[in-house]
Amino acid sequence: MDLLSRIAGQFEESARTKLSAAEILAGPIADAAQLMVNCLLGSGKILACGNGSSAADAHHFTAKMMGRFERERPQLAAISLCADSPVITALANIYAFRQIYAKQIHTLAQPGDVLLAISSSGRSDNIRDAIEAAQERDMRIVAMTGRNGGYVAELMREGDIHICVPHERSARIQEVHILAIHCLCDGIDCLLMGEDN
Repeated sequence: MDLLSRIAGQFEESARTKLSAAEILAGPIADAAQLMVNCLLGSGKILACGNGSSAADAHHFTAKMMGRFERERPQLAAISLCADSPVITALANIYAFRQIYAKQIHTLAQPGDVLLAISSSGRSDNIRDAIEAAQERDMRIVAMTGRNGGYVAELMREGDIHICVPHERSARIQEVHILAIHCLCDGIDCLLMGEDN
């Protein structure tokens, strides 16, 4: 096996995936950034959730909002629903794992808040329950998925935004998700503070 060629192939496939996704995803990412800015300017907050690598992406996004992305700005209201392990384990133990985000949304969310729901497959039961709970709270949804969007795609309503990476491999989907998160952070900063010269 030529490991160097295999690694180079991974880079090439990742680059091709990102370039082919750019045309499809630029519009939804821009719309999501505007939706989030409108929420934040209206004294709302962004709640983010996911599982596994997608939970890490939710953490990454909220850290950039509460801290900064590439330049200084006031902190922005964003909460990762994946962060509090005592709450998550209590909810999973008392109710069910699929309710770990929905219960937090019912507790923390207000109408006008935004849910960033991340699922590579679009088929995570706790993400589906989170979206349904957010809809009950009159929140808007930004969903990040891959493949065909799974049943998350079917839950999207008018005004919700679906950022669906057109690829089958989880690794490529997740690579585009982190790029999309960085584009969201940059877009939010530009909308709030103007372009960085």
